[in-house]
Amino acid sequence: MPVWTVVVAAGGGTRFGGRKQYERLGAERVLDWAIRAARRASDGVVLVVPPDLAGVPEPAADVVVAGADTRSGSVRRGLAAVPADADVIVVHDAARPVPVPEVWDRVLAAVAEGADAAVPCVPVTDTLRSVDGGVEDRGRFLAVQTPQAFRAAVLRAAHVGEPEGTDDASLVEAAGGRVGVVDGDPANLKVTTPPDLLLAELLCQR
Repeated sequence: MPVWTVVVAAGGGTRFGGRKQYERLGAERVLDWAIRAARRASDGVVLVVPPDLAGVPEPAADVVVAGADTRSGSVRRGLAAVPADADVIVVHDAARPVPVPEVWDRVLAAVAEGADAAVPCVPVTDTLRSVDGGVEDRGRFLAVQTPQAFRAAVLRAAHVGEPEGTDDASLVEAAGGRVGVVDGDPANLKVTTPPDLLLAELLCQR
């Protein structure tokens, strides 16, 4: 059952103040850590980068493609580079660099057991307040992470028509697919602001 991973590293890092995926994390870049995690679990890796860096060699990836203006568009460009014989496709954000192999194992196992898609989630720990002033019951919510694993045919079908979404599982769900939820890990953090980078470095040194 061939598994390929699309590592999405095409964002501009607006909230971070620059392309966070190219920031140093120890001796390497943030995206190098993400690619290594993908390589462990995959038969091949497609790296989606900003268009102006598409010609820069990335030896750790099998294929490098230019991203689009949106996340969903960038994923579609990555999907186009995944071989047709891939049975499972994983989508992972380059901004999640901390190695947590158990999370990868769980999403892949869920798809192998019959789910169309599998997403790792963690409980929300902060109090949630809506913009109109109401306080939400945080027990009703989960924070979604990547990697997210998919049956290849289901993921490709969900992207037909070029829909947009905050993640790929939501597109699969909107198309009628069955999305399984597995345990994520708080250590599997997303680098969004400079302090996140400092915490990620500590976690990567574990």
